[in-house]
Amino acid sequence: MSNLTSRATSSAVASSSTSKLAHIPGWTIISRYSRSHRKSTFLIGVFTGLVLGLGSITSVFFFAERRERRRRRRKLRSYGLDDEDEEERRRRELRGRDPIQIRSGQVVHGVEGLIGNTPLMRINSLSDATGCEILGKAEFLNPAGSPKDRVALQILKDAEEEGLLYPHTGSCIFEGTVGSTGISLATLARAKGYRCSIVIPDDVAREKVELLEKLGAEIQSVRPRGIVDPRHFVNEARARAEAFGDVELVGPHPTGLGTSGYAGSDGGQGEEFVHRDDLVVSTKRSASNQGENGEIINESQARGFFADQFENPSNFWAHYNGTGPEIWRQTGGLIDAFVAGAGTGGTLSGCAAYLKRVSCDPDESNRGGGFIRRPGSAQEVKVILADPQGSGLYNKVKYGVMYSPTEAEGKRRRHQVDSVVEGIGINRITRNLQMGLQCIDDAERVSDDQAARMGRYLILNDGLFLGSSSAVNCVAAVRTALKLKRERGDDPPPVVVTVLCDSGSRHLSKFHDNNALTRLGVSDAGSSDISDILALD
Repeated sequence: MSNLTSRATSSAVASSSTSKLAHIPGWTIISRYSRSHRKSTFLIGVFTGLVLGLGSITSVFFFAERRERRRRRRKLRSYGLDDEDEEERRRRELRGRDPIQIRSGQVVHGVEGLIGNTPLMRINSLSDATGCEILGKAEFLNPAGSPKDRVALQILKDAEEEGLLYPHTGSCIFEGTVGSTGISLATLARAKGYRCSIVIPDDVAREKVELLEKLGAEIQSVRPRGIVDPRHFVNEARARAEAFGDVELVGPHPTGLGTSGYAGSDGGQGEEFVHRDDLVVSTKRSASNQGENGEIINESQARGFFADQFENPSNFWAHYNGTGPEIWRQTGGLIDAFVAGAGTGGTLSGCAAYLKRVSCDPDESNRGGGFIRRPGSAQEVKVILADPQGSGLYNKVKYGVMYSPTEAEGKRRRHQVDSVVEGIGINRITRNLQMGLQCIDDAERVSDDQAARMGRYLILNDGLFLGSSSAVNCVAAVRTALKLKRERGDDPPPVVVTVLCDSGSRHLSKFHDNNALTRLGVSDAGSSDISDILALD
């Protein structure tokens, strides 16, 4: 009986176990775990692991990118290029519309259409000698032969848009210049229906004066003097514009700052700044063109307009919106350094501000299609000032001090920058230079002797017949390239861009005259040996 009871109990337990197992999914029972199920589970596990791993890597890159964006934005702020508010952006757009016509084989409109979009060329001899890529922006191919064509076009365009100038009214453009800006203004003045009056120092190369005469400009030569002297060529040009008429029209200031926006003796910026009035536009008063309050209302009245290349921000914007973007596009964003001299400061500051902004901008993505292609994203572009001997800008960039009190104008033995180089080098901070001064990383000082030898070297080895400021730029570009190569290595080789400002044809009687250089104290005037420059002592 007991045996029957135990069997019944065992049978009931077995039946109960079977009924419970019937409610358990088959894939959980090891005995039913088929080989195909095990393989599927393994693949699901691998896939899940990959997804989680990639997610972790993506998170790492995401946070690293955010950190890099913050770093670059801090950089922009350090250069004074932080995000603009709506009003600042509006002002920049109003003052900075690029007048350069994009050319791709089509017919352009007049001489204005020939300005800008200049080639970026590899300077073969210097690139091969240094093992770097040294590129020159061929600004001497502009129609009037220099980057000042861009400046002159922007100044006149902005003045016309603001109602300060009207073409074909007998109006006259006044400017004080050592040559290139005057030639550009004279060229465009003829094309746009203006007269042009140029005040120029009497120690510049005579070719520039002769060219201005051929272009129909009115020329006044003056002795070189300090900027604080009312008879300085810039101050004389301003005075002539004021004297053109008996009524002075003061237009809206380009930045909306008025005279308070310019640092002078009361600006807290030091004596290296020169105070200036607002834009000088004058006209003649007559009974037929006065409103109720005596204001001038006749747009056809001839006006005298002072272009003011040193202080007019149109100079800066011509390069910020023109030259800088062209360089970035032509290199595909793969540029390590930009090297240029400063006279008015517009070319250096405008290009520097643009290249710093675009290379530090975390949202910038246009990095392809340039001259050189290499992997990796572009680094922040270094900006280097090329300064001739006798100029105070080198000390300002390197040490924060323009010059010692004994070298201040009025106490120096010579008023002009003590150099045979024309077009760059100055002993004051202009408005245009100040706009991009924070973007300049370093400076290279170039002697007259080095510039002269570089000029001869480029003729013999590249067939490049360039002016004195271009030669200074090339010396500084070589030094910059070699320093970058020493710091970063040559894989890939550093890419350095400089500006080839003008042709040597404007310097025949001075920079390219060995006898003239010898009289001016340049040793070995006919030499083309640049081994000391390439040595980078």
